[in-house]
Amino acid sequence: MRTAAVLPIKSFGRAKERLRAAVAQPGRADLAAAMVGDVLAALNAVDGLDEVVVVTAEPRAAAAARAAGAHVVHDPEESGQSGAAARGIAAAAGRGAGRVLLVPGDCPSLDAGEVAAVLREDVAVVIVPDRHGTGTNALLLTPPEAIAPAFGPGSCARHLDLAEAAGATVRVAEAPSLELDVDTPGDLAALRETLAAVPAAAPRTRALLDTITPSSEVA
Repeated sequence: MRTAAVLPIKSFGRAKERLRAAVAQPGRADLAAAMVGDVLAALNAVDGLDEVVVVTAEPRAAAAARAAGAHVVHDPEESGQSGAAARGIAAAAGRGAGRVLLVPGDCPSLDAGEVAAVLREDVAVVIVPDRHGTGTNALLLTPPEAIAPAFGPGSCARHLDLAEAAGATVRVAEAPSLELDVDTPGDLAALRETLAAVPAAAPRTRALLDTITPSSEVA
């Protein structure tokens, strides 16, 4: 079965507003770009993944995606993660994907082996929560239209409800490197701790973080 990862990416100038207290512009845009680069590199190393589809209106993200061999879908509306994910799902299905993995562009410590393990799950809907257990950081759908993506606060429970309503088999899976997205200063502090323990992970993000003073980070 052909499997595609779908990566919705917000314009870098609009990204990471909740990091304002810890990172000033243009640092937030540069951090977003570095994280996307690390995610793309990690996805290219995942066994069982046939294609990456990037949905974005950001020229830097589109260029990085094409350089990494990904298929780029323009997102003219930027109506949010769910809308971009739906656009990517349609594109991936149109290109022959029998299942899709929705994954964020801000999980730079993503581990290819953990993603491959998620792909080996044998249910229709696999949900990987965020580190708080309430959001959704990855969503594996077989077939791609198994449920409609519904990201945002409380999305883990919402995706479980949608799967139940659709009569789809569902599992909540653990994948620590996928659970750490970076939206808040607390997330950024957690990422620093993770990267300190995994020296080979996220080289682009690591290099960028070395230029950012962490003194204003809060939980």
